[in-house]
Amino acid sequence: MPFYKKLGNIPRKRHTAFRKEDESLYREQVMGTKGFSGIQSILYHHDAPTEIVKSELFADCHLEFEEQKDLCHRHFQTDFESNLGDAVSGRQFILGNDDLLIGVVKTTKSMDYYYRNSDGDELLFVHYGTGKVESMFGTIHYEPGDYIVIPVGTIYRVVPNNEETKLLVIETTSWITTPKRYRNEHGQLLEHSPFCERDIFGPEKLETFSEKGSFEVRTKSRGFLHSHFLSHHPLNVEGWDGYLYPWKINIRDFEPITGRIHMPPPIHQMFEGHNFVICSFVPRLYDYHPDAIPAPYYHSNVDSDEVLYYVEGNFMSRKGINEGSLTLHPSGIPHGPHPGTIEASIGKKETLELAVMIDTFKPLKVVNKTNILEDSNYKYSWAPK
Repeated sequence: MPFYKKLGNIPRKRHTAFRKEDESLYREQVMGTKGFSGIQSILYHHDAPTEIVKSELFADCHLEFEEQKDLCHRHFQTDFESNLGDAVSGRQFILGNDDLLIGVVKTTKSMDYYYRNSDGDELLFVHYGTGKVESMFGTIHYEPGDYIVIPVGTIYRVVPNNEETKLLVIETTSWITTPKRYRNEHGQLLEHSPFCERDIFGPEKLETFSEKGSFEVRTKSRGFLHSHFLSHHPLNVEGWDGYLYPWKINIRDFEPITGRIHMPPPIHQMFEGHNFVICSFVPRLYDYHPDAIPAPYYHSNVDSDEVLYYVEGNFMSRKGINEGSLTLHPSGIPHGPHPGTIEASIGKKETLELAVMIDTFKPLKVVNKTNILEDSNYKYSWAPK
């Protein structure tokens, strides 16, 4: 994150005695990245974060992927029935590689445990539903269109309101941040950035729980899920400050960049990570050259796989796509508008679509048994009728 934030009570100087009313010490935790040369925050706990009373191996998180099939475009329908899982246990992953996993979850269930991903940052995109994410840094309420960035190692849980929540989930083995080209040397977003710090919101309120009992934190690390039981509440932080914390930004606060002729996909970029970028397609005016063709040109993904998750509206270059559709256009073969959509786009003034695009710079693999969600005829949808 490019700016400093503070919540709760902290001492005047770091690494100095900070005492409770009974004169006992709060327990200071420095939570940093890149060997303490990256961004970090300092948290003050009622109890030591290292105190556990029971530790177990909970589950194997390794996924099985399909054997290599023919290279083709693929379309998955994610509007399946909700299972009985919560926002973590209910995740259904569809695509992945060594850098990230991409999946969805539909749930009405609050998590009855806490969770941390110690392998990398997570991004939760809220397709629909409202609720809150409770974390050691405080509470963030969510609504449709929110991107929620959860830093590696953050203890949290998702609590939906009395309605179904659907999330697009991106789990990484690295970090997620804003595009470097939109930041100056101090980390501030530049004037030509399609969003700014006013659009970014950290935790709204720090809720501190100091009660004792039995509390489970499930930790994802090294491809496994580990169960750690604490005798104190995991959200026992009295205060914290720094640059590392969960934050959100809504897709509708992305201000699109437009031009006289069709602009390339990088103008839609909103986030970057190691070997991937994430883009937002939002309502925007079309190109305004008198002879402009608003539909995208055919293009070859020479060195990246392209994933599109369709959120809302009518995606003008595609046919047979619904809200919740997820498409994979792999590197090595060209892709582009469906037949008839180029001609139909000429003269149009605007589009009202919402979609999330993920480009990866290593090939994605399809998770086994995901074919039950697949439209197997999608790869032939460019052929003449």
